[in-house]
Amino acid sequence: MIDLRSDTVTRPTEEMRGAMARAEVGDDVYGDDPTVNRLEELGAGLVGKEAALFTPSGTFGNQLALFTWCERGTEVVLGEECHIVQHEAGAAAVIAGVQTRTIPAPDGVLPVEALRARLRKRDLHAPPTSLICVENAHSLGRVVSLADMDAVCRIAAEWGLPVHLDGARIFNAATALGVDAREIAARAESVMFCLSKGLCAPVGSLLAGTKDFVAAARLKRKILGGGMRQAGILAAAGIIALTSQTARLAEDHRRAKKLARCLARIPGLTASPEETDVNLVFFTFPPARNPEEAARILGIFTAHGIIINPPDEGRFRFVTHYWIGDEELETILTACREAFQS
Repeated sequence: MIDLRSDTVTRPTEEMRGAMARAEVGDDVYGDDPTVNRLEELGAGLVGKEAALFTPSGTFGNQLALFTWCERGTEVVLGEECHIVQHEAGAAAVIAGVQTRTIPAPDGVLPVEALRARLRKRDLHAPPTSLICVENAHSLGRVVSLADMDAVCRIAAEWGLPVHLDGARIFNAATALGVDAREIAARAESVMFCLSKGLCAPVGSLLAGTKDFVAAARLKRKILGGGMRQAGILAAAGIIALTSQTARLAEDHRRAKKLARCLARIPGLTASPEETDVNLVFFTFPPARNPEEAARILGIFTAHGIIINPPDEGRFRFVTHYWIGDEELETILTACREAFQS
């Protein structure tokens, strides 16, 4: 099957499976799993931070950052469409005990004036802002420029606030911007990035920052049940993800852009190739708001051996990744023409 639902569906490569089978392990809670230690050192270096911590997932890493940075009852300012708000099950309220104060930012850019307007000091009626969160690449498929990130940094510095970067796809963002991932991560005090989104590792993310921040986060990880003991078996795949998979992401971007261009030529379908910055292709087909029409479309893709998510009010998301090559892309294009032009 060709799976277009997400780049989290990537299966580990044979190289990863072999490395996992041979991985040298210890007890990571004691700090003596050598493979986890190598992964954390490698990951920290790639994003230019002093230290990093292996976590089970990106959501875990983001929420651990909030839990570490924020005093309970304070407020986090972030984009209304970002992953922390939309796809992490309200965890900020449950785990860190913080309130989220959102800004409309569908392209991932936090407007400067709107950001200033939402920052607050503590008073009798308002919770103080304790953290600003940004996302790059954004989960709606756009990449945020370094200049736009710098604008957020300047305001954060004026207020003495840390910035956390949800960099789940930071290597996609770096590829799209033509910069090193360190340059993006330098715009935040902490950064989370995934090993299992498009990089083929089966499990895991890293949370990086200063040594003091990571030490505090390690305690919080323990509180959340994130001490994974002989986690070197998983970390071995993560090492290969960072050393072998990040350099090939441009291929996924190229195929996503081709897919977006082909979709944009189909009458009645709205796609924006110029907004396809990474490997996420969003498009709208209004007839798919009808459940019967949506079922017809899903059936056509299934008949071609393709798995897609159901549309959300006529809006679709297709995601390219390691297991979708040029041959698979042609099958996808054939299914698209049949589904959306009939």
